[in-house]
Amino acid sequence: MSTIRTRFAPSPTGYLHLGGARTALFSWAFARHHKGTFILRIEDTDLERSTPEAVQAILDGMQWLGLEHDEGPFYQTKRFDRYKEVIAQMLQNGTAYYCYSTPEEVEQMREIAKAKGLKPKYDGTWRPETGKTLPPIPEGRKPVVRFKNPTEGVVSWDDMLKGTITIDNQELDDLIIARQDGTPTYNFCVVVDDWDMQITHVIRGDDHVNNTPRQINILKALNAPLPIYGHVPMILGPDGQKLSKRHGAVSVMQYDSDGYLSDAMVNYLARLGWSHGDDEIFTREQIIEWFDGNHMSKSAAQWDPKKLNWVNAHYIKQLDDESLVAAVAPRIQARGGDTSIVDLKAVLALFKERAETLEQLANDAMLFCSPFKAADSELLAQFVTPEARLLVNDFAQAADNLAQWTSEELARIIKETLAKHNAKMPALGIPLRLLVTGQKQTPAVDQVLAIMGKDTVLSRLKA
Repeated sequence: MSTIRTRFAPSPTGYLHLGGARTALFSWAFARHHKGTFILRIEDTDLERSTPEAVQAILDGMQWLGLEHDEGPFYQTKRFDRYKEVIAQMLQNGTAYYCYSTPEEVEQMREIAKAKGLKPKYDGTWRPETGKTLPPIPEGRKPVVRFKNPTEGVVSWDDMLKGTITIDNQELDDLIIARQDGTPTYNFCVVVDDWDMQITHVIRGDDHVNNTPRQINILKALNAPLPIYGHVPMILGPDGQKLSKRHGAVSVMQYDSDGYLSDAMVNYLARLGWSHGDDEIFTREQIIEWFDGNHMSKSAAQWDPKKLNWVNAHYIKQLDDESLVAAVAPRIQARGGDTSIVDLKAVLALFKERAETLEQLANDAMLFCSPFKAADSELLAQFVTPEARLLVNDFAQAADNLAQWTSEELARIIKETLAKHNAKMPALGIPLRLLVTGQKQTPAVDQVLAIMGKDTVLSRLKA
């Protein structure tokens, strides 16, 4: 078997979205599994809508996801000479021809066909046939170049996901492969690229199924080998509708900003339309080991933000202390927090068991990293009653005498103070939280006080 070569070929008319990221992941994993080559190609022939910012967003997204390419990125706009060369060959060997019909005339042809109950398409006015006389060329009119699609028989392929797909050639138009200004069109560039780059497997979204028969016919006209195609069903939102911005279908880099780990995103995306038994959590190495092109789902996958959060929470819990600090510290600093005044490892360890995102962790950590803000006077009046003050004073005296300032020792004196006053935990816990942190709710109060440090806790209690 020849070396497997896959490609991810986004158009830089916007950011790298979730559907594109999943296609890239599947193509990358398939190539890696088979020890093949993964190619990145930027399909930037839409000159009006392609932007350098969108190209950068795609490159950033691929880097964040860790989907490194072996060749490329190749840019279609830098290959125009090659496309022109192939078009010239096709014109010469009769598989393409000049067409002088205007867009308005073609629209009229379609309307006439529709009125007759036929498929609306270009009627072949300028298509050269044996014994056919072509109309005179209108003066000053620039032609497009059309591909001479076969008019008989069928085009058929065995799709990796959908099985055999067969289309009647009569259903297909003579596709425009070069515009009036000479620039080549999308479907044509894709064919030449896949041929030149020796692509063996094309894994892409099933919104491309309609392009495939056209591309296959052009490849055959060029005597080029055909890749194996696999069309992955789309991702739907939680409501069963096509995934859109309202469902969170934003740039994958937005998920980085929102505090998701790239390992978690890769894991979650892999499960959208592919499975390995009942496994829900798996590493990149396992995806590579298992992704052989089978077990991809034939039906649309559903985006589930809660499931993504669950996967992300799992990865946050698994992250070692140093990596977690490195990931969260810049987020705390971006909020104006000071990470130098506290043991950040201890702070994050306190919160990470219940955190779903790094942003949530950064927010929680501000309890320790931001300047102290006293609690609301109404809350203080409600909970720091004369009875509560007695408990707090006893606790403060015992705390002042502690030889070791640890959560275990603090928990012990909290227990002893409550027993002495025959009181329940909230009677002391809530006033302590309010006086030391300014907040009514925090994680376990003994752990919070241990991290705050003896001097800070006692000075705030005395104040």
